[in-house]
Amino acid sequence: MREKLIAVPSFWRYLSAVCPVVVLLGGLSFGQDAPKDPPVENKDLRPANREQLNVNWLYGAYVPKDAPLEPLTGRQRQKLFRRQTFTTPGIYLKSGLLALIDQAKSTPYEWGGGFDGYGRRLISNYGRSAIQNVFSTAGNAALQYEPRYDRCHCEGFGARSKHALLRNFLTYNRTEREWRPQVALYGAALGAGMLSSVWTPGDKLWFNGYSGVLTQAAFGMMSNWVGEFAPEIRRKLRHEKPADAD
Repeated sequence: MREKLIAVPSFWRYLSAVCPVVVLLGGLSFGQDAPKDPPVENKDLRPANREQLNVNWLYGAYVPKDAPLEPLTGRQRQKLFRRQTFTTPGIYLKSGLLALIDQAKSTPYEWGGGFDGYGRRLISNYGRSAIQNVFSTAGNAALQYEPRYDRCHCEGFGARSKHALLRNFLTYNRTEREWRPQVALYGAALGAGMLSSVWTPGDKLWFNGYSGVLTQAAFGMMSNWVGEFAPEIRRKLRHEKPADAD
């Protein structure tokens, strides 16, 4: 009986450990970023703001091909962080998928199987993704790097695919034209992975960091590619539905 009483709270111990870290780190990054906003400029009131802060549930933050790519203010970065971390279902779907993969591989083995094991893996993956968002938001704000994906102003499957894959490793500085390596994004993936060692069993500090980097590379390239061709995919699906109905 004593073991059952201890097992139930242990399921939520991971949630209670992860949430304060996300809130604390998010608050610190916002506190550092907010003063950088120009006092007389309020881009949030412009009609184009919605195009600048698009977050798709499947492939994340992006700027449409026909919209200008403009530097984000500190306030816009905060709003983008909230959407990516809390209010858009993409991070929850990604966490659930990664938890299923970990469950199938029994990673970590100590968490066992069943709903209890899946719940721990789900919370762990969400916490790692949320902390990565905190780190990348703060890093991109400090460097004034672009956190969103911009669809290629080019034609052809090969050229657009190349752009989508490269943009997972390269981004723009404040000019929105000059390329820079995604140091904040991959530094955040490494740091969040290493920090997840606090609540995962075993001494796997560098292994967890390395896994975070690989996960970002794989999911980043896939989501960018889907985001690049999403308009064509949607049109194709819409055209096929009437034909199937006939």
